Amino acid sequence: MMKASRIAAVGIVAAAVVWIASGHLFPHESAKGEAAVRPGEAKQQALFRVSVAPVKVEQHAPKLTLSGRTEADRKVAITARTGGTLVELRVKRGQHVEKDEIVAVLSDDARKAQVAQAEALVEQRKAELDAKRTLIQSGALPKLDMVNLESQHKAAEAALSAARAELERSVVRAPWAGVITDVPAEVGGAAFSMAGKEVATLVALDPMLAVVEVSERKLAGVKVGEAAQVKLITGQTVTGRVRYVAKSASATTRTYRVEVEMENAKGAIPDGITAEVAVSLQPEPAAQVPRSALTIASSGDIGVRIVDAEQKVQFVPVKIVEDLQDTMWLSGIPDGARVIVRGQDFVREGQKVEATEAPAETAAK
Repeated sequence: MMKASRIAAVGIVAAAVVWIASGHLFPHESAKGEAAVRPGEAKQQALFRVSVAPVKVEQHAPKLTLSGRTEADRKVAITARTGGTLVELRVKRGQHVEKDEIVAVLSDDARKAQVAQAEALVEQRKAELDAKRTLIQSGALPKLDMVNLESQHKAAEAALSAARAELERSVVRAPWAGVITDVPAEVGGAAFSMAGKEVATLVALDPMLAVVEVSERKLAGVKVGEAAQVKLITGQTVTGRVRYVAKSASATTRTYRVEVEMENAKGAIPDGITAEVAVSLQPEPAAQVPRSALTIASSGDIGVRIVDAEQKVQFVPVKIVEDLQDTMWLSGIPDGARVIVRGQDFVREGQKVEATEAPAETAAK
């Protein structure tokens, strides 16, 4: 038994020695062979592949979108101009009235009697003037009497005009066409104290205004007369024009008031609702690229990476002209440049790459 164990151990040791020696006697690959393969592998290493999209520089007018509200062009509180009792109210909320239409009527308070008295006095002064004019011209009366009679006649006419004006004040009329939005007065209210009190509120709904506040940085691009798109919270979209741009800023917000005028002949646009106004700014050269193409350089600058004629990567700093949902308009990119739209974050400036043109749907997003 011991002899057999020794023979087995010697056999195992001999096999191990033969296996180790075979590596020295019959090498599988020499050091020179390994060195010859490595340069070949380096030459065959593929370049990093990126997707590019050629861009075109064109004049682009960016849109400035701001939130605001609608506002009636004119709004006034119609008030009584004299004392008396409100005896008739001819309007109600939501009613459309025309210019000079009667809104309310106050009590007479002897105004008609005063007019009649003034008319009688005018007739009397005129008769006296006509009767004595012949006598004065013939010299029977002094010429000074003519001056006194004419003065008395003119004074009577002035009193008549005042009495008629007072009578007219008892009728409250609309100063211009519009819609009655509030009627705070009640029939039978406040004898001798209606003067200066509000009878109704009148607003002009045509034209209607969309009012927004613009920051001082964007103000230079907003011009009077420019077209604007107004989207109302009700879902309506209306085209208008910039009517007014403020020349002084608000003391609290440092923004400038801008008014966009819209046609509203049918009164479909109400006063005071939320509106989104898009105003076209001055056009400038820019190129449209996908949002994903924008990247940041090691220096912190915002820009895009492009592939030049030598297939090397270059970084181009840009300025954002307009930020849309899927794309961006950027200035600073050369016309015809090949912008990297996929893989731009995995390459560095000066690196040689393999550029393939991106599909149309990728280049547009």
